[in-house]
Amino acid sequence: VVGVGVLPNVELAAEAGLKVAAGIVVDEHLLTSDPDISAIGDCALYASPRFGGSLRLESVQNATDHARCVAARLTGDAKPYDGLPWFWSDQGPDKLQMVGLTTGYDRVVVRGDRAFFHGYGEAVPGSHAAPTRESVIRICSLTKIFTTDLLAKLVSDGTVRLDDPLKKYAPEAATVPEREAPITLEDLATHTAGLEREIGTAPRHTPHFTYPNYDTRWNWLASARLKFTPGTQAHYSNVGFDLLSDALAAAAQTRYATLLYKRTLAPLEMWQTTFFPTAKQCEKLMTGSHDEGPCTITEDTEGSSGLYSTPADMEKFLKYLVGDGAQAQLESARRVYLLPSSLKGQYGLDHAGRPSGIGLGWMHLGGSDDVMRVIEKTGGGA
Repeated sequence: VVGVGVLPNVELAAEAGLKVAAGIVVDEHLLTSDPDISAIGDCALYASPRFGGSLRLESVQNATDHARCVAARLTGDAKPYDGLPWFWSDQGPDKLQMVGLTTGYDRVVVRGDRAFFHGYGEAVPGSHAAPTRESVIRICSLTKIFTTDLLAKLVSDGTVRLDDPLKKYAPEAATVPEREAPITLEDLATHTAGLEREIGTAPRHTPHFTYPNYDTRWNWLASARLKFTPGTQAHYSNVGFDLLSDALAAAAQTRYATLLYKRTLAPLEMWQTTFFPTAKQCEKLMTGSHDEGPCTITEDTEGSSGLYSTPADMEKFLKYLVGDGAQAQLESARRVYLLPSSLKGQYGLDHAGRPSGIGLGWMHLGGSDDVMRVIEKTGGGA
């Protein structure tokens, strides 16, 4: 038995002559069509300036926030309700939390050779069209597991070693900071290099995932101070993964996008996964309720966050991750390389739960003998 959601009880409101729809209709001050009556909580279909439409949310926080808004209005401090939705769920010893709303999303589940797909909501707000297998999505930080998959392949064929120092693959005359030990490729892939998350704020109006470019990050690195000795703590770093992709390209003496295409995308026939979306692909880009900037070339953040893909392509990648035989990911790409208990601290790696092991881009939740063990990578930001 699965019970999901509730139906709003609007009968009394309708009998009282109030306007109802998929809830009791209220304005931005939570007033009904009768200005002497307010409606709050799960039954209230309210105007949301933040999301540009009407919302009805089923959460404790929404109800208590509504109550505060009405109480403030009744005591002379009237302000439009513009709360940021957030939700939580206690699952055994863990608390799951999320902030904001999704206007649409795709779900792809793979079990062996079988795959399940479903599109929810709208691919573009107001389009009344659900996402499809061919919808284009910015996969954001999931890009990182493509980078570390490529790293594992180059280690396997002897092109690089995990303990190679970043300096070995740096541009000529570039300065790479050290702090008692050099930054290695493994440090970059496990977020233990001591680097900042970002090099700073992108210039105004910079499109998503186009900053920093190659020259900008290497110039920044020359004057960067490491937060800690590499390998002793973990601190999530986007710029670290862009430096890693630079290093892999230098080691293979091949443009990174070409290297990724030849070693991963083409063999898996992931033809719609790219840093260079065509006009036709951009027409299929899923968008949210806010302006997320133009659909454009994202090669500048190819190691950390720049990939576009589709549910159909990600199904192929998932089958590669969980498959066996020749068309399967190397075991070395997803095994545990560090135990958090061996580090002095870890920051920014626990979005899905506190990790029990740190891999090459991957986080492990639960022990190796735990039936609930999860190997995960989260992504978001556009």
